[in-house]
Amino acid sequence: MKPEHSADLVVPVAIGVVLGGRLGYVLLYQPSLLSTFYSHLPFWGLLALNEGGMASHGGMIGAILGAGYYASRHHHHWLHMFDLVVFGAPIGLFFGRIANFINGELYGRPCASTFRWAVKFPQEMLTWNAGQLEQLRPVVEILPTEPNQEYLMYGQRVPQIIELIQKDNQQVIQQIEPLLMSRHPSQIYAAVLEGLAVFGVLLVIWMKPRRPGVLAAWAFVSYAVMRIADELFREPDIHIGYQWNLTRGQWLSIALLVGGLVMLAVVSRRNVEPMGGWRKRGS
Repeated sequence: MKPEHSADLVVPVAIGVVLGGRLGYVLLYQPSLLSTFYSHLPFWGLLALNEGGMASHGGMIGAILGAGYYASRHHHHWLHMFDLVVFGAPIGLFFGRIANFINGELYGRPCASTFRWAVKFPQEMLTWNAGQLEQLRPVVEILPTEPNQEYLMYGQRVPQIIELIQKDNQQVIQQIEPLLMSRHPSQIYAAVLEGLAVFGVLLVIWMKPRRPGVLAAWAFVSYAVMRIADELFREPDIHIGYQWNLTRGQWLSIALLVGGLVMLAVVSRRNVEPMGGWRKRGS
């Protein structure tokens, strides 16, 4: 594959990541969205990105399909296309997890308030029950209101409270901070493990050319291991919880780990010439 053709590969892969990530979330985490319809935009729950988000496992499948489409269209070795895609994917995962942290998404499990890296996420108020929302009464009383907002219940004012916190409204912050739980910054853990650590593994493995598919298999194996580890600190999805003491993400990663090991065993034995590698031969 010529370097100038790399942009042509990025387009189907990017489309695959977006479509696969969204479909993956809906199918694996919230299938009820498939049968949810609205009388307003976006009309269908699948397209309502404010309802849930994207799943990394689905994004991987979408990226693989996008790379496979490019390989078949341009007559490239499809396993080698997978290797090229997965080599850069951890960097994207790194920045994606940093974005999760900034947005207060996928926050961590509770930890001691004395923990050095403890963080409080106001987004947790979006999951509070009626009893917990009652704690917001003093906060709501100091909020700036508009005539058509006076009737809103506490839960409906949570987005406004979060927005004021993001705008550094110290009066609101002082009221809300004692109500929030100290939590692990699990998004940062994931950025380091799923992003930097996996990229480091692939960087070492692909120092020299490998049989097509070997790098992709190692990417699946290393990502699965890191995801299982960082999920130990991540708050499970509230509508799913734990399944036999493991989160949905851990079960999916176990399946990915098994699939990656099987793939590694198969592609390592194929009688084909090695490809790729970022170091010059003999160096």
